Amino acid sequence: MNFLTLLPLAVVMVAGTQLVAAVFFASSDRPRAASLGFLAGAAIVVCGGTTLAWLIIRFLKISIAGGGGHRGVERGIDWFVLALLVVLAVVVFLRRHSGPPGWMGRLQHAGPGYALRLGLLLFLVMPSDDLTMLTVGASAARHDLPWWHLLPFMLLTLVLLALPLLALLLLGHRAETVLPGSGTGRTPIPGWSARR
Repeated sequence: MNFLTLLPLAVVMVAGTQLVAAVFFASSDRPRAASLGFLAGAAIVVCGGTTLAWLIIRFLKISIAGGGGHRGVERGIDWFVLALLVVLAVVVFLRRHSGPPGWMGRLQHAGPGYALRLGLLLFLVMPSDDLTMLTVGASAARHDLPWWHLLPFMLLTLVLLALPLLALLLLGHRAETVLPGSGTGRTPIPGWSARR
């Protein structure tokens, strides 16, 4: 799996609610602690989910291929991964018009514990994320790639999710004019902070 293959999949992982939540945590009352908590929760799910998919497909491939039907197993895994990608495309297409959830307004005052739980939850309950992790893990296992080949996907996903925090750390006090906020002199994104 090369970078051009991984980039769209990593973008699918963070596009939407996850990236918006990362921006809100980076502009919250305790931006560093909340952002790090959110990234830790996301890392647990992304690394764990992708690894679990890799292990399951690898185990199935080894146990089924032991009977001699190696070609049939590979073809079945290919069709399975293709079906997952089609389902992923449909899910992303259907989600494109969903409005902002009400809990987004609470992110401005979130602590690291809440951010960690939200990072876990957002990546667990989003069907597109589950399908993407399954697709990446299954594809790597299908091509007999070792586990460390999953690391670029996981790291790229987390780097994209960390961009608001990195902007905050690199820009320092100038980040106040870039990142939305409420209690720090920054103007909130219209329509988000009012919803609870």
